[in-house]
Amino acid sequence: MKPAKSILVIAVLVNLVLQVQICMGQQWKLAGDRIMSRWARDVRPDDVLREYPRPLMVRDNWINLNGLWDYAVTARDIKEFEKADGKILVPFPVESALSGVGRRVTPGEKLWYHRTFEIPSEWVNCRVLLHFGAVDWETTVYVNDKQVGSHRGGYDPFSIDITEALKPEGEQKILVEVWDPTDKGHQPVGKQTLDPRGFWYTAVTGIWQTVWLEPVPQTYIKEIIITPDIDVGRVKVAVNADGGQIKAVVKDGTKTISETIDDVQHPLSVNVADAKLWSPDSPFLYDIDIELIENGEVIDRVRSYFGMRKVSLVRDSEGVLRIALNNEIIFQYGVLDQGWWPGGLYRAPSDEALRYDIEIIKKAGFNMLRKHGKVESQRFYYWCDKLGLLVWQDMTPGDVTGEWGTKRSSESAEQFELELECMINSLYNHPSIITWVIFNEGWGQYDTVRLTQWVKQQDPSRLVNSASGFMDKGVGDIHDVHGYPGPTGAPKEEGRALVLGEFGGLGLPIEGHLWIKREGWGYRSFKNPDQLYEGYAALIEKLKPYISRGLCGAIYTQVTDVEKELNGLMTYDRAVVKMDIGKMAESAGELYKIKPGSYNFTDIVPSSQRQGQKWRYINEEPAEGWNELDFDDSNWSTGEGGFGQPDAVGAIVRTEWTTEMICLRKRFELTTIEEIQNPYLVLYHDFEEETKVYLNGQLIAEGPEHQAAYTLFELGVEGKEKLRKGKNILAIYGKRNSRRQYIDAGLLDLHN
Repeated sequence: MKPAKSILVIAVLVNLVLQVQICMGQQWKLAGDRIMSRWARDVRPDDVLREYPRPLMVRDNWINLNGLWDYAVTARDIKEFEKADGKILVPFPVESALSGVGRRVTPGEKLWYHRTFEIPSEWVNCRVLLHFGAVDWETTVYVNDKQVGSHRGGYDPFSIDITEALKPEGEQKILVEVWDPTDKGHQPVGKQTLDPRGFWYTAVTGIWQTVWLEPVPQTYIKEIIITPDIDVGRVKVAVNADGGQIKAVVKDGTKTISETIDDVQHPLSVNVADAKLWSPDSPFLYDIDIELIENGEVIDRVRSYFGMRKVSLVRDSEGVLRIALNNEIIFQYGVLDQGWWPGGLYRAPSDEALRYDIEIIKKAGFNMLRKHGKVESQRFYYWCDKLGLLVWQDMTPGDVTGEWGTKRSSESAEQFELELECMINSLYNHPSIITWVIFNEGWGQYDTVRLTQWVKQQDPSRLVNSASGFMDKGVGDIHDVHGYPGPTGAPKEEGRALVLGEFGGLGLPIEGHLWIKREGWGYRSFKNPDQLYEGYAALIEKLKPYISRGLCGAIYTQVTDVEKELNGLMTYDRAVVKMDIGKMAESAGELYKIKPGSYNFTDIVPSSQRQGQKWRYINEEPAEGWNELDFDDSNWSTGEGGFGQPDAVGAIVRTEWTTEMICLRKRFELTTIEEIQNPYLVLYHDFEEETKVYLNGQLIAEGPEHQAAYTLFELGVEGKEKLRKGKNILAIYGKRNSRRQYIDAGLLDLHN
C-alpha cells in the first residue's frame, strides 16, 4: 500500500505543477508580432533566468524572484498601487515583447510591480537582503507596506536589507514603484528614446535584471575587491565587512595554491606563484574562497574567481606607444556591441543567448568588444571572463543635446558621476574589462580632463579612454578616432596609444529578419553576402598600414543589427550570420601578424598633422582651370593647414574657414618619380556635401563620406602616372552643408 500511496502523491503533485504552469501560461504571452530570437521562443514564466546573478560573489542559499508579477501603469502623481493592469514577466522591460506587456511608459506615468513571497523557516535568524540587478531608473521599494529603500540609476545593482519589514511568518508582499523619464531626463540613458529612429532605439523602463533574495548573518561580507599583480605574483583581496577576520584560499581547480588570513580591515596579499596568466587565447581563472571568521567560527562564506592579467602601455621596436596585455603588445580587433535583443530589448532572453553572442564574436576572429552605451548584467561579463574576450566598457551617455559637448546642470553632473562610480565599482573584479570609456563622440561630454583624472585614480589598473571619437581633449591613455566606413587613423603621439574606436558599419538587409520592414540603413549597403564579405575584407586590408604606423586597436560596427540599423555581422534575431565566419576569422587573423614598420611611408607632400603647411585658398567658386598647374593663383589668400572652424574636433585649425566652400592649391616639386612605389592620399575632410581632390588637374578622390580623422587612400599605378618629374599641383574643392568643417591633405609613398 505505501508504494501506491507514494505514486498517488507524486501524481497529484505533478498535476498541481502542470495546472500552475497552464495558469501562468494563460496569464502571459509574447507581446507584438515582431521578429524574435530562438531563445525568446523558449522562455517560460516559471523558469526564466534561473542562474545565480552575481558570479563574482556566490552564496549557495538564495531565492530567485524572476517570474510573473502584477503590474500597473498610472499617472506619475498617483501615490498608491490600487489595481493591477495584468501580469508582467520580470526581468524584461515593460516595453519588450517578453514582458508580455509591450507598451510605452511616458515620463508623465509611473510603473508599479507587485508580488508576494514567503521566507524559509531556516532564514529566521538571518538578515534578508533584497537584490536588484538593475532597474531603469528611479526606484522605490516597499515590503509589507513599509518603504525599505530607494535608488536612482538604470544600470547598477543595488541591495536593500528588508529584515525589519518582514512579518514573523506567512506571506510577505513586495511593491516596486518606478519612474523613468527616458531621454526627457538628465540621467544616463544610453541609446534609448521615446521616439525610436536611426541609431536611437526603443525605450526601456523598469526592472530589466534579476531580482532575488538572500539570507546573510548579522555580520556578513558586503563586498570584495580583487586586484591581481602579475609582476610580483600576488593578488590583493580587500573585503568590506563590519569586523572579524578574513581568510582567502586560492585554488587551481581542486588544488589549493595558497591561503592567507588577517583582520578584515587589512587587505590580504595572497601569493600566486608561477601564475597562469589570463588572456583571450588562454582565459584561465583561479577560484578563490573567502570566509568571514568571528571568534574562531566561520560565519559567512562566498566564492569568487579572478584572472591574473595586466594591461599597460609599452613602446615597440620603433618607439611607438602600444597597448600591452601581460607585458606583451597585443593588437585589439574588436566589435561594437550594443547589447540589444528583439524580444527583451535590454535583456537577453537567456544565459545561453548571452554566451552565444560572445562565442560568435570569438569565432569571427575578434579578441575584444566595446560594450557601447550600456552596462550589462554580471552574467555577461562572466562569459567574457570565462571564454576570453577583452572588453572596453562605455559609461552610459546622458544629456545628449545634439551639440558637441554639454554644459551640464549640477544635478545632471552629480548623477552622471554617481553612476560612473557605481559602474566602475560593480564591474571592477572582471578580468575581461581592460578599458573604461567615459564619453562617446561628444555626447553629453563635459569636464573631460577632471573626469579622466578621477577615473584613473579610481582604477589605476586599467586604461582610460576619455572620449571615443571626435571630441578628443588630449588626456587619458588613448586617442580614439572614428571613421565610417573607414578605416582611418590619427597621428602618432608621444604619450597615448592610438585606436580606431568605430569603423565599418557595412549593411545588408536579410528578408524575414528585419525589425521594421522596408526601412533600415547601414553606413554602406550591399546586396548579398558575397558582396558584403568583399567590402569587409577590403576594410581589413586597409587597416594593415595603420597598424604598422601605430594603431593599437580597431572596433568594427557592429555585432548585430539593432532595430533599424542593418550593419550587423548577424541579424537582430541572431538567426543569420551574414558572412562566412571562417573567412571572417581568417581575415582578422592577418591583423594580429602586422609588425611595427611593416608598412613604411615617406612624405611626398606633407599634411599639416604635425606642422602647418602653406596653401593658396579662396572661399568662392573658382575660375575655370583652377586645378591646373599653370593657373594663376597670385590673388588667392595664403594660409597654413588645416583649414576649418575654430571648434573643429580632433584637428588643429591653423587657418579659420567658416564659409560654405573652399578651394585649396599646393605646388610641390619632384626631382624623380621612379623611386615612388605606391602613392597614397592622406585626407581629413569633416563635412558632408562634396569633396574633390585633384592631382595635376586630374581627379583622384571624391565623395560625400566625411572622415573625422586623417585617412589613407591608395592611389596605386594610376595615381603614380599622374605625378610628374618637376613641378606638380595638388588641389582640393570642398563644399559643406553641416555645422562641422575641417580639411587638410597630403601625399605619401609606401615602401614595403
